[in-house]
Amino acid sequence: MKRWNGWGEENISYPLPDSAARYLAEQVGEGACLPDAAIEQVLAALPPSRLAPHPLISTDPEERLRHARGQSLPDWIALRSGRVNIFPDGVAYPACEEDIRAVLDYARHSGTRLIPYGGGTSVVGHINPLPGETPLLTLDLSRLNRLLNLDETSRLATFEAGVTGPELERQLQARGYTLGHFPQSFEFSTLGGWIATRSSGQQSYYYGRIENLFVGGHVETPLGALELPPHPASAAGPDMKQLLLGSEGRLGVLTRATLRVRRVPESESFHAAFFHDWEPGVAALRAIAQNGIGVSMLRLSNALETTTTLALAGKENLVKWAERGLQTLRYGEARCLLVFGVTGSRGMARQAYRQASAVIREHGGLLTGTVIGELWRKSRFRTPYLRNTLWERGYALDTLETALPWANVMATAEETQQVIRAGLVDPSTGRRQAQPGSSGQGIGERVLAFAHLSHVYKDGAGIYVTYLYRRLADADETLRHWQVLKGAASRVIMAHGGTISHQHGVGLDHAPYLAAEKGELGMQMLESVRRSLDPEGLLNPGKLLED
Repeated sequence: MKRWNGWGEENISYPLPDSAARYLAEQVGEGACLPDAAIEQVLAALPPSRLAPHPLISTDPEERLRHARGQSLPDWIALRSGRVNIFPDGVAYPACEEDIRAVLDYARHSGTRLIPYGGGTSVVGHINPLPGETPLLTLDLSRLNRLLNLDETSRLATFEAGVTGPELERQLQARGYTLGHFPQSFEFSTLGGWIATRSSGQQSYYYGRIENLFVGGHVETPLGALELPPHPASAAGPDMKQLLLGSEGRLGVLTRATLRVRRVPESESFHAAFFHDWEPGVAALRAIAQNGIGVSMLRLSNALETTTTLALAGKENLVKWAERGLQTLRYGEARCLLVFGVTGSRGMARQAYRQASAVIREHGGLLTGTVIGELWRKSRFRTPYLRNTLWERGYALDTLETALPWANVMATAEETQQVIRAGLVDPSTGRRQAQPGSSGQGIGERVLAFAHLSHVYKDGAGIYVTYLYRRLADADETLRHWQVLKGAASRVIMAHGGTISHQHGVGLDHAPYLAAEKGELGMQMLESVRRSLDPEGLLNPGKLLED
């Protein structure tokens, strides 16, 4: 069973080795093992449902709780402290498009607001109910999970939108095909969620982002059905699919989608290389992208992420061996780790590896084989479980990301990390801040922040920043620290011309910055489309656009 207040399945854990615990204590201080609220405590605070009975709707208290929050750090703080406060009044489980139309009719006639729900993996507040007098109903699409058609001639597959990543790949690979969309949330996120948030997979450099894979579908709106034909290309006016991509459930409920698929690749391998420091590594990635070298993924960690990754891996002997060898070869403390993949036919994979290796060597990189790359591959969907362990050890962890032109990448990455590391310091005294009412708990807090480039393009790259700080006994103080750090980093990103979201969408957390990216007229256009399809504002209130 999935955890109700954390990531993933209850029976899966990510042990933290003693050496890793010591490393974190050195970086930010010893974490405190603070108690979390029990599920019984949270359920006891659940208000009664405001919904009239309906055969498709459950008002079971635990189901309402499990659909009340996603996976953002504010969500975790609310769940773990027992301060969820706002819950959906019920959960609907449609099994077909007719059921969705029935729920839409129910919502329209009863004045109920609907929140489309895929896998519940949102990290920016997409699925959170907002306060108000109007009843709220979560529309869980998990029963819409079938492969409806596979056109092998055109290499197009049509799925229902509630299918999760593993189930989608299982059904495709049984026929010899793959979509190749592997976000870190792959095990639990859904096709509809990927499209609604313009998701990017870890190997999108080869397979493409979701907007490259999505070619058509069917949407149920409060005013009727919208069909999106799967044309390979069209000059017949603006592309309606682009309106749906990233719409976060505000324009309609995606029920099925047609996707470009590929044959399962003949060959795939993951390799590693070290650079003397960050700058030549970034230059190598830019050269690989701009020369069109056919790798499937590139992930370049900066020096601190490289050190932290090795420290948290729990492979002490491997780390010690790597340390000695790298130092002998004069790859010192500024060294940066690159993990890259090659995917495709055997001939194409060999050629891509040779070409990428040549660029890496030209920039002073040291190729180290496949051991580290294979460790990354095996753990890439298990790593999110580390968040549970860290929380239980007394640490709060969050991530943020952006994308911007190559000319701005280095400065933005550095400044973003700097403001996060200094985020809890009073600039007038140099001391760590104690927020009002904290009884001094916030003094002396340090923040560990590091970054990697995980998506590259010919004209720019995506920066992914991870940061960690100690939890406080007061959940409100832990949340306030997050607000300070997230706000400071977001302002730096906007000042450098970066997007506020490269792959996580907007939701609640990024909404204050969206207008700066879209412009006043752009926001008016989005609102006009929303009103055209949902004039009563039934769908996902408060997300993407203000209500």
